[in-house]
Amino acid sequence: MYIGIMSGTSLDGIDLVAADFDHQSANAHHQAMYPFPEALKEKLIALSQGAPVTLEEIGAIDHFLGKTYASAVNQFLAQTGLKAEDITAIGCHGQTVFHQPNGPMPFTMQLGDANIIAALTGITTVADFRRKDMALGGQGAPLVPAFHRYLFGESNKTRVVLNIGGIANISVLAPNHPVMGYDTGPGNMLMDSWVLEHQHKPYDEDGNWAACGELNPALLNQMLSDGYFAKSAPKSTGRELFNQGWLTQQLAQFGEEIAPEDVQATLLALTATSIADELNDDDKGELLVCGGGARNSTLMNALQHALPSWQVMTTDDKGIDGDSMEALAFAWLARQALEGEPGNLPEVTGASRPCRLGAIYYSD
Repeated sequence: MYIGIMSGTSLDGIDLVAADFDHQSANAHHQAMYPFPEALKEKLIALSQGAPVTLEEIGAIDHFLGKTYASAVNQFLAQTGLKAEDITAIGCHGQTVFHQPNGPMPFTMQLGDANIIAALTGITTVADFRRKDMALGGQGAPLVPAFHRYLFGESNKTRVVLNIGGIANISVLAPNHPVMGYDTGPGNMLMDSWVLEHQHKPYDEDGNWAACGELNPALLNQMLSDGYFAKSAPKSTGRELFNQGWLTQQLAQFGEEIAPEDVQATLLALTATSIADELNDDDKGELLVCGGGARNSTLMNALQHALPSWQVMTTDDKGIDGDSMEALAFAWLARQALEGEPGNLPEVTGASRPCRLGAIYYSD
């Protein structure tokens, strides 16, 4: 059995899942989510948005986050009755604070010291999944399409797995075609930031506030003119681009006063439209949605409206809890690493070849 740990760009919590794997099947036995300590969450948001920081502060956050992950695992074991010896390994993505896959010196940085996780849990830990793919010329992201192919690849129809976390990403699984996968743009991140500023809530539950507003087509078109949306795959992005500063700049450039709820409605449309624009030219099929956005019925309705020929559903309808999908993926990637199997898809990331991903931190 493996444990997967995922804390995404939304920073809404630490997802854990305990699972085992057989032929194209993931069996999740237990799952849970644990909140971030508020002070740690604030530091991570500031760091990922380019706030000035010292090396000492980065080291302290790395240490604090490693201890936080380890504490979550130990709570998880106590609550489920599992023991450390029941777990072959932990797969921990870590927290991305910067991702720059292009340019002369591409790099990505995930914090959360895996040495501490292994030491405090007594369980071998696999982490640092992205940099080997980048060393081979890839984007280092997205990595979940390989897992999506493992789960959903055997079908005679096109399936697109859409994860809507802070950032939205798709895996296109079409019969007799290579897998495609990339980040489409913002998922929940901008909506969460805006509702926090104006409604003092961490997220817009069920998209109710967005549903009270009216879409502003001109603002939507301006946002969609950002160069990221015109890039061809492979491509990946994160909070270093689509953050509160980006939104502030967009609104300042637009120049007209817009009611806050209308901005929220337009941000929801930005997420839905930037996703739908990537699929309209593809064969029609099943859109399987996971992540926090799958729980937003206003967003789900917007996707179905934008993609009338597609069957829009959640991965829950296929037997995989959408809230644990990414944690499951990193549990599986830990398994791939220990079994010496590739974890990346070069056709997705742009790497020069398949490779085993992750560094192994032993518990002894």
